[in-house]
Amino acid sequence: MDRKRTFNVTAVCRPAYHYMVNLDGRLKEIKKLVDAGQYFTINRARQYGKTTVLRALNQYLQEDYYVVLIDFKKGW
Repeated sequence: MDRKRTFNVTAVCRPAYHYMVNLDGRLKEIKKLVDAGQYFTINRARQYGKTTVLRALNQYLQEDYYVVLIDFKKGW
């Protein structure tokens, strides 16, 4: 059964549920930095997709790296 996708403006985007920009190119560029042992930052405005990119990067790097995902968001 095909799931109807929607535009998400409230949380992390998931491709099966939401319309998304293709992140493959961004993930490849970030992986090049990681492979080279370099640092990187993601510095954008609200609702730009920072968390979505980091969660996708977590999945993307799983085959080559042990990835730890930590969220410092205030819980209350």
